[in-house]
Amino acid sequence: MSSVSIHNKDSAFTNFENLLEIHNLKTYYPVKGGFFKRTIGNVKAVDNITFEIKKGETLGLVGESGCGKSTAGRTILRLLKPTEGSILFDGKDITRIHGKHLREIRKDMQMVFQDPYASLNPMQMVGDIIAEPIYNFTKKSKTELKKEVMDLLDKVGLPPDAYYKYAHEFSGGQRQRIGIARSLALRPKLIIADEPVSALDVSVQSQVLNLLKDLQEEFDLTFLFIAHDLSVVKHMSDRIGVMYLGNMVEIADKGLLYAEPLHPYTQALISAIPSPDPRIKKERIILRGDVPSPINPPSGCPFHPRCPMAMEECSKLKPVLKEVKPSHRVACHLYS
Repeated sequence: MSSVSIHNKDSAFTNFENLLEIHNLKTYYPVKGGFFKRTIGNVKAVDNITFEIKKGETLGLVGESGCGKSTAGRTILRLLKPTEGSILFDGKDITRIHGKHLREIRKDMQMVFQDPYASLNPMQMVGDIIAEPIYNFTKKSKTELKKEVMDLLDKVGLPPDAYYKYAHEFSGGQRQRIGIARSLALRPKLIIADEPVSALDVSVQSQVLNLLKDLQEEFDLTFLFIAHDLSVVKHMSDRIGVMYLGNMVEIADKGLLYAEPLHPYTQALISAIPSPDPRIKKERIILRGDVPSPINPPSGCPFHPRCPMAMEECSKLKPVLKEVKPSHRVACHLYS
């Protein structure tokens, strides 16, 4: 895992309303089989998760690759259709909306993708890439449009001549800045950042993360920050949710989570964070076995086959995410 150094703003959030509320969200991918290609099972990518994000805060979402983090983010944006549950955004239920109503909501919800090169059109100039959402949703003149794009380029630290260049002419960090500028074009309320720095060199990661923090303050943004790097998430987030096999197993303020992780899976993840001081000896928790298949998850607690503290009831009854300490929720029979 990379180690980054970025600055932080005050993360004491009080009396904030929830911008986003997720209730019992499920996203399943059907598995087809047989001559008639009937559905014979489901990949349970997201399996009944519940959380909320307050206006102006950053919620980090962490877990191993394949745990459902990105699927959750894309489902919230309605890029994927939810199987069950509800998505409330700014007080409105957007779970089943479509057509012009969904298009209207899209102005307020944007995404920064993991691979900046794959998410940018190689046939368009950067100016046109950033201008496209503004053009699609507003009736601004060409002069106004260009002025706004130039302003966005400046906000993300790119020179004016970037307007006339193509994505392949830029480095990875610069391409991600273009993606960030495009996500800001419509002045959204929520940005879902899906592994925004994992494809970048370590030397560039801090710059991009600092940029996101500065823009959050300037544009009053709310972030769902998806990553697997716990060092990055710790610096970026106010609260952190931990996912395992499509389930939310723990969610807490970042200080509480890192100081006293409650779920055995969270404890294992945090034990794997390298210490910057080589003199400090950390006891690494090694998990046995592999992550089970989301097509056929274990009965009871999804983590019990690998859990060093598993009890008999763990294989029979699935634990519910509940608050066991102030601002600290966990799904584990150890705290029932």
